[in-house]
Amino acid sequence: MFIQFYSALIDVENAEKDMNTDKPRKYSQKIVDGAAQAPSRSMLRAVGFSDEDFKKSQVGIASTWSMVTPCNMHINTLAEEVGKGVDSAGAKSVIYNTITVSDGISMGTEGMKYSLVSREVICDSIEAVSAGMGHDGIIAIGGCDKNMPGCLMGLARLNRPSIFVYGGTILPGENHTDIVSVFEAVGSYAAGDIPITQLEHIEKTAIPGAGSCGGMYTANTLASAIEALGMSMPNSSAQNAVSDNKKQDCIDAGKAVVYLLEHDIKPSDIMTKKAFENAITLTITLGGSTNAVLHLIAMADAIGVEVTLDDFVRIGEKTPVIADLRPSGQYLMSELIEIGGIQPLMKRLLDAGMLHGDCMTVTGKTMAENLAGVADYPEGQSIILPFDKPIKKDSHLVILNGNLAPEGAVSKITGKEGLRFTGTAKVYDSEEQGFAAIIDGQVVAGDVVVIRYEGPKGGPGMREMLSPTSAIMGKGLGNDVALITDGRFSGGSRGFVVGHITPEAYEGGAIALVENGDSITIDAQSRLMTLNIEAQEMARRKQNWQQPEPKYIRGLLAKYARTVSSASTGAVTDKPY
Repeated sequence: MFIQFYSALIDVENAEKDMNTDKPRKYSQKIVDGAAQAPSRSMLRAVGFSDEDFKKSQVGIASTWSMVTPCNMHINTLAEEVGKGVDSAGAKSVIYNTITVSDGISMGTEGMKYSLVSREVICDSIEAVSAGMGHDGIIAIGGCDKNMPGCLMGLARLNRPSIFVYGGTILPGENHTDIVSVFEAVGSYAAGDIPITQLEHIEKTAIPGAGSCGGMYTANTLASAIEALGMSMPNSSAQNAVSDNKKQDCIDAGKAVVYLLEHDIKPSDIMTKKAFENAITLTITLGGSTNAVLHLIAMADAIGVEVTLDDFVRIGEKTPVIADLRPSGQYLMSELIEIGGIQPLMKRLLDAGMLHGDCMTVTGKTMAENLAGVADYPEGQSIILPFDKPIKKDSHLVILNGNLAPEGAVSKITGKEGLRFTGTAKVYDSEEQGFAAIIDGQVVAGDVVVIRYEGPKGGPGMREMLSPTSAIMGKGLGNDVALITDGRFSGGSRGFVVGHITPEAYEGGAIALVENGDSITIDAQSRLMTLNIEAQEMARRKQNWQQPEPKYIRGLLAKYARTVSSASTGAVTDKPY
């Protein structure tokens, strides 16, 4: 009897589906249409659906709100504004949450190992919720280093009409301070240059409220890159977190995703190879974070586009750094916002033939169409320099090879640090060991600090080295010490630093074979990083090397270490088996 009844329901449902070929409801109709889906509708009524809502396209709003970090503490209110935009345009908004892990809070601790891992968790969770609940379109709102690429990777995997909304940047702290000011003050205190009372004062005043870290660190770098990619609304990356402009950006995005639904414009139509080239170009001109290399490769992989380290080399050879922004420059993102944000810079790049203007964007228009009416920066501003007077004539993101990094490494060298460094290796098998040595005065001018076993598998999790690099700067050694690692760097790191060294130490890469006292040369012009020992000696060390036992055998970090790819391919966890 039950089988006959259910078969009748299926017959009715199939007849209704035959009549309903509305593309914007491609996924949600499978969840809510037909007699057999009465239980689904019953549950949705409890969360606010009406009879009319079941006839509308459903837009999932993935919010990264939490109170674990100021970067995301306001995103619940932004999600509500996005919902208003979606609903006003005739679709049905459905808000849900995903996680975030704060780099700035977990930095220098074992907890930081979960930071990059969280990118994969966020991507997986967005895929799981919006695919499982049949959302026709998705808007993701992110405001921290890893939830932003995690959001984009989730949108790419689902490949349904989608938009990313940036949570916005924080305002400056007292005396033009920010989070990096606090990290560097720790080094200054350790060097005896400031008293504990001054350190405490900077700690209490540098973070005034909601928003992402204020320089051209990883969050603002990625927000800018995502806008250049075409996946966020014009100027979304250049708005203060707490502002009317950011609220309007959310409403506009909500309306725009309905247009994308109606015209079936998906991430695969936007996230093309040329769009990624636009994102790389803008990242370089802004002096952006080394993390952009890792994340753009991963985001491209998620949509099925091949972006490699070679693309950063190729584009970098012809792209100058022209933004005087922290960490290597003077200005904060909020000050760039005051003069017009990144849109005038993108217009300059387009006019100079350095951007692909024919790339589709989430507005339903091309990049060139979006930029057509954009005015230039005001006269007299000194944040964005002319192309003929750059901070550096080519990219600061220098991809290195050589016998220390045969599969590649990523350095951030603006030229202010010099272009070549030869020094003596001081080797540490964890970030904690390296940081303690710097603070205790064991690291001196002429040293190359080697921090290893911090790669994607070896860490696991590829921690950022902001604490060690900030300690070096705070100690006054910024021009005299280099730091290399198979881990990563925060967008706030500065100095002569090289990360993402591959193969990593855990897999027997050459960085595992470095010994105290070895001579190391880093040459940004020849793009080589060389361990200055004979090939026979390298072979002897390799033969004697033994892989260490995994640091974790159960849980998330263990699972990540078993599945993660090399940093040179984006450190992703869903490569085909």
